Amino acid sequence: MAEETQTLSDLSDLGEAGGAIPQPQAETEAPEPKRDSLGRSYATGKRKDAVARVWIKPGSGRITVNGRDQTTYFARPVLRMLIGQPFSAANRNDQFDVVCTVKGGGLSGQAGAVRHGISKALTLYEPELRPVLKKGGFLTRDSRIVERKKYGKAKARRSFQFSKR
Repeated sequence: MAEETQTLSDLSDLGEAGGAIPQPQAETEAPEPKRDSLGRSYATGKRKDAVARVWIKPGSGRITVNGRDQTTYFARPVLRMLIGQPFSAANRNDQFDVVCTVKGGGLSGQAGAVRHGISKALTLYEPELRPVLKKGGFLTRDSRIVERKKYGKAKARRSFQFSKR
């Protein structure tokens, strides 16, 4: 019994020599929307020290933060604009009601956490919105946090005042 040795001139010959090579599928199915029994999608958003738990459901566009309306909780218009960015990027203004609870951090970090949570919840509710929100940078968690204080320093980097005498 003499075994034949085969030489390969390129990678296309590998399919003939070693068996079938699985070909990548051109079309992938869109992921299934994740909703609870009440028709809501849930996501957690984070920014600095703030953590937001966000539920979205179809509605008239009301946003409730910690039991209060967004206009009373986030008094600055810039923070309210920040929260509405995912909806305007996805062309879903006034189509979803948002209920969220936020803990930790300041108002700016909390607004960023709510925005992150809304974006994640939107992708769970409508998976086809993921490319639009991903391109806008809404699904990326801003991981910048406050730098810790080092020993021998007044603050994180500030030194004590130098005294020549």
